[in-house]
Order: sequence, then C-alpha cells, then structure tokens
Amino acid sequence: MPKQSPSAFSLVERAREGDQAAFRQLVTQHESLVRATVRGMLGDTAEADDAAQETFIRFYQSLPNFRGEAEVSTYLCRIAINLSINELRKRQRRSRWLSVAAREGEPGDREDTGANPGRQEMREMLIKALQILGPEFRSVVTLRLIDGYSVKETADILSLPEGTVASRLARGQQKLREILEKWL
Repeated sequence: MPKQSPSAFSLVERAREGDQAAFRQLVTQHESLVRATVRGMLGDTAEADDAAQETFIRFYQSLPNFRGEAEVSTYLCRIAINLSINELRKRQRRSRWLSVAAREGEPGDREDTGANPGRQEMREMLIKALQILGPEFRSVVTLRLIDGYSVKETADILSLPEGTVASRLARGQQKLREILEKWL
C-alpha cells in the first residue's frame, strides 16, 4: 500500500488547475495499488485492466469534488472497488463468471504429481479461489491481505463497520482455505 506522499494533495490541486503532468504523477504513484485491487477483485482479465483505467478516469472527473478528507490512495481504492463490484454484477447478470472458471479448468483437474505446487502455480490457484468468493468477501480479502490495508482503512474504503470487515475477513479466509484444500 503506497503511503500518501506529502505532495499528493498539492498534486491534486495542480491537477485541478489543469496540470496534466501532476495528474500523470498521481497515476504513476498509485497505478500499482489500483491494478492490484481490481485484479484481486476481477482476476487478471481485460475487465480488470479496463476497471483500472476507468478508476483514473473517474478520479480525474471527480477532482473538483475531491475534498481531501481521505488519502488519495483510499479514494482511488474506493473507486476501484466500486467499479469492480459493478463488473461482478454484470458478470452475474450474464451468468458468465462461473462458466469462465469452468472453461479454464479447475486446478484440481490437473494430474496429481504428488509434489507440492510451485509458487507460481499456488499464486494462480489463489487467484482462481478468490474469484469463487462472493464480492463482499473478495473485496475485504483483497484490500486487507493483498493491498495491506488495516481493518480500519478497509472499513473506511468500503464504508462498513470495522466489525463487519473483521467478520468478512475471517469468513473469507475460511472459504479460501476450504477451496484450496479441495484443490490440493
């Protein structure tokens, strides 16, 4: 999770005044966080790349309304999570998201070699397992465990009580454990 640089708010002010270089600097500072957030929610997909780009477009459009009450990174994560949730709803309406996982094949379908999966294989399994979680668990797990936000920061980003975040995190981790145990 990138820390707010002392100049982030000055960059926002300069970007509001039309300084494109200042806005590009904001994008550069926060691009990896936004990409990690949407990929945690949507997987490594074209939709995730689109959501990351759309996050910065929406941020640019909302610059006049940005009050600076939250860190720029928090504000961007909130936009990224909301866009990701919208995409998940679209997937659900189209009933595609389950069929995509089925077409790619479940990790448990691989021939069992008796060896523990390698780091890259385990990462791929974790990403696929995250996609099975409901969005309410996926958003908390992504922000807390992948992006490294605290429970309080996660609660602020998602506009949820801290207790709800803690509960969803525990349940999400348990569900991930159950999924991965089936595959391993």
